[in-house]
Amino acid sequence: MQNYIFLDLDDTLFQTLRKCEHGPNDPALEVRAFLPDGTPNSFATRKQQWLWQWFQKDFKIVPVTARDAGAFARVNLPFREEVVLNHGAVILDKNRQFDPPWMERMRDLLPDYYQKLLAVWEDVQVFAGRHEGYKLRLVRDFEIDWFGVVKHQSGLEAPLKALLEDIVRPHPFVRDGSLYTHLNGNNLALLPKIINKEDAVQYLLDHYRQQHPEILTFGAGDSRTDAPFLTLCDYALIPKNTQLFKTLAAVQ
Repeated sequence: MQNYIFLDLDDTLFQTLRKCEHGPNDPALEVRAFLPDGTPNSFATRKQQWLWQWFQKDFKIVPVTARDAGAFARVNLPFREEVVLNHGAVILDKNRQFDPPWMERMRDLLPDYYQKLLAVWEDVQVFAGRHEGYKLRLVRDFEIDWFGVVKHQSGLEAPLKALLEDIVRPHPFVRDGSLYTHLNGNNLALLPKIINKEDAVQYLLDHYRQQHPEILTFGAGDSRTDAPFLTLCDYALIPKNTQLFKTLAAVQ
């Protein structure tokens, strides 16, 4: 039986210093990712280091991440299987070339949704122009704009939640399900519904089942938007005190 784990990266396998349990003075921390200028910005605790060692020993590891190709390349870990990038918009093969059938699918479906994304994005830009501290970016990878991301210079979630509730959620293209949002800490993403980790993981699962008579699958993730792809797997791993953990813990 072949074992696979579909693995979210940020806040699951590593995180920024601010989120490390014992802070920047923990001597056990190891650098796991870098900024474009080479500055270390993500770190693994001792437990996360052990977890990675276990994964390497017993699983084929498939990263499933919101990172684009450039940000993924700055992760200091030796991934060897396929990679899911940009919340599921892009799948790279083992040679780090995009998967042609998946890319063709996305290119065929995206144009209609992209126009709706731009319509909401215009309202977001107007709001950000009237309020200080918002940083907006359309995520562009492989010469395609996939989705929008908003952060706030305060580092807090509250300003993003105000934007979400006042501007984004009431928009008709969000209300009708054409677009959806992901808010977790200082990160608000606005995405076409065709871009999601669940569909990308299902695509790879179908591929792996054709290769192996039996597979055992694990999923690991920290946010509510990871939950759909976790449900496709035989078992789910959820880091303690993360968004998804707290959501499940609140269910009575």
